[in-house]
Parts: sequence; structure tokens; C-alpha cells
Amino acid sequence: MKIICVGLNYQTHNKEMGRALSDKDDDPVLFMKPDTALLSGDKNRFYIPDFSSDIHYETELVVRIDKMGKNIAERFAYRYYNEITLGIDFTARDIQAGLKQRSQPWEISKAFDNSAAVGRFVPKEKYGKNIQELDFMLKIDDKVAQSGNTDEMLHSVDKIIAFASRFFTLKTGDLIFTGTPAGVGKVEIGNNLRGILEGDELLELHIC
Repeated sequence: MKIICVGLNYQTHNKEMGRALSDKDDDPVLFMKPDTALLSGDKNRFYIPDFSSDIHYETELVVRIDKMGKNIAERFAYRYYNEITLGIDFTARDIQAGLKQRSQPWEISKAFDNSAAVGRFVPKEKYGKNIQELDFMLKIDDKVAQSGNTDEMLHSVDKIIAFASRFFTLKTGDLIFTGTPAGVGKVEIGNNLRGILEGDELLELHIC
């Protein structure tokens, strides 16, 4: 199982991070996390690692691949996933900043153990909507910290799958994190995080 993540896929987040990427003709920005990064919904605690003092949350729609595919055409990509959820891409922002300054890869700031939290999966048809029309939010201690709609993506889920499958064979169980809207921020010990998709709470995490 591999975890494929998309960066810079919401213009609102790009602006808050000081990035200008906005052209839908550009290719998706991909990075990966190992299977040891997975923090599944039945383990509802995230422990802040001792190597960072600035861990940020990034709430994202996550899709789970349900059959093998390679060089998938965008028009057929919908056939390769049936379940969705919300996830949090945890980022060690202080480490990432140092890596950026040195023009080094970001893996240790993005792909550390338990940095890819995922909630309860539901059928993608549950809400009776196109997957690019879904509202989602993250609440921290009952206050809305992030909110967005998948129609704000610069690259659709199907385009991401088609693009990724040019380079990586997609296998059953692979996860794709599709990017985050504006509102990312630091987590603190004691925070309660709840991810809500179309009114359904799919993810809850306690920060320890």
C-alpha cells in the first residue's frame, strides 16, 4: 500500500503559503508517504513527535483505489475507486522550512510515522453528488478551522488518478490525498480534531 499526496491543489491554500501555482494546465504536484505514515480511524490519537515544535494539520478528501491500474485515461478514472473519506496530512512545518531553504527533499517533514491520518470510509455515491461538489470541514475544539468544497480543486480527483498512474501502478488499497484548502495551522496537545464531510463526521483525533 502506498499513499500518494497532492500539493498545491487549492488556490486559497497556495495563497496563504505564498505560492502562485494556479494554472489548471499545469500538472498536479505529487509526493508520497510510506505505509508507516498511515494512522487509521480506529486509532484516534496523534502524538506530536519530539523532533518538531510546529506540527500543522491539512484536511483533505481521500480516495481509496479498489483495483489495479496503469496509464488510466482520465475519463475512466472513476472506475478505480469506490470509497472516500477525510484525512489529515500532518506536516512538520519548522522542519519543512529548513528543508526548503536548503533546497532539499521534504520527506522527513511530510512522511514521518502517523503523518497520514484517515477517517471512516464511505461509498463515493453516498451523498448523491459528483465527487467534485462535496463540502468538508475540520473542527478543532468545536470551532471551524478549515472548510472547503472539492469544486475548488485545481486538479480533479480523476485527473490526479490519471496523472499518477502514468508513473506509478495503482494497486488495491492505495490512498490518494487530494490537497487542502486554506486554513492550515498548528496543533496543540489537548486539541480535538473532527473531520466532517457533507455533514457526516468521518474522522476524530485527539492530539497528545
